[in-house]
Parts: sequence; structure tokens; C-alpha cells
Amino acid sequence: MEEKKLKARQDTVSELISRFAPDIISASPCEVLDLACGSGRNGLWFAQRDHKVTYIDKSLTGLINRSVRHSYLNWDLEDGTAPALPAEKFDIVLVFNYLHRPLLSQIKAAVKPGGLIFYETFTEKQAEIGRPSNPDFLLKPLELKTTFDNWDHLHYFEGELRTHGRLSYKAQLIARKP
Repeated sequence: MEEKKLKARQDTVSELISRFAPDIISASPCEVLDLACGSGRNGLWFAQRDHKVTYIDKSLTGLINRSVRHSYLNWDLEDGTAPALPAEKFDIVLVFNYLHRPLLSQIKAAVKPGGLIFYETFTEKQAEIGRPSNPDFLLKPLELKTTFDNWDHLHYFEGELRTHGRLSYKAQLIARKP
């Protein structure tokens, strides 16, 4: 029973999306990239609203739902074998609980002008309370904000979050590409 509860929580869309996306996402279909998608829970929210989603992860075995309408790319984004992300292809890029700094310029380039980034991941403060603790996977203070400094910031938060009763330290950004 406890395992089912945990799976249901993990498969729930991020609050960053459920809280903000309905007010800022166009009703017309968008091209969405769910990068390092894991279970695909965030991309699924967009797929359920008739947006075309490209899911990328080094393992796609944990995806919640599959449809022929969407793309599924089994790419390891960190070992140098994955092709570059296509430039200016996506209206929306989703990145959650993932940081690979060498990929940041490709992520920015993948968003169409006027498109959106939804980015949420752990900050250095997370190492004080648990995993991840490797500094390669943790944002420095204001790093996410400054990475997208010339974009129009629609939402920014950095600090303590409590999700499903679990404490974490994260930065969140929703920004529109100029």
C-alpha cells in the first residue's frame, strides 16, 4: 500500500506546472520538450492538453504513458553520445530535478523565441539535508536566475520547498525567451 502511495506522489505533475502553466500556456498546441523526463509526469500534463511532447532520458522504461503522437528519445545527455538538442524547436522546455551545466546553452537554444522554460532543481543548500549532495548537480545561489538573465522572468523562487511532506532546497524559474 505504501509503495502505491509513493508512486502516485512521484507521478503527480510538479506544482510549478499545475500552479502557473494554466495561466500562461497558449491554448493552441505547442511543441514541448520534457528533458531528463524520468517518469514523464510533467510532460504528460502537457500531452493531456493536446500538446506534442518529446521525452528525453537515458532510460525511458519508467514512463507513465506512451502514445504514437509523441516522441521518445533514449539519449544519455551526459556521456557525449547524444546529438545536440535542436535549435529553436520547442515552445516549452521542462527541466526538473536535473542539472548538467554543459547542456545549459543547448537548453536555452532549443527554446523558440517567445517560448518558455520551466526549470526546477536543487540548490547547494540541499547537501545540508540529504541527496543529491554532489556539487556538480546543485545550483549555486542565484545561478539559475543568472543563467537566464536576459529572459523575461515570469516566476522565480529559491529556497525551502515542502513537497508531499519532504523538505528540499530548490530554485524554480519560469521564463520567456526574448
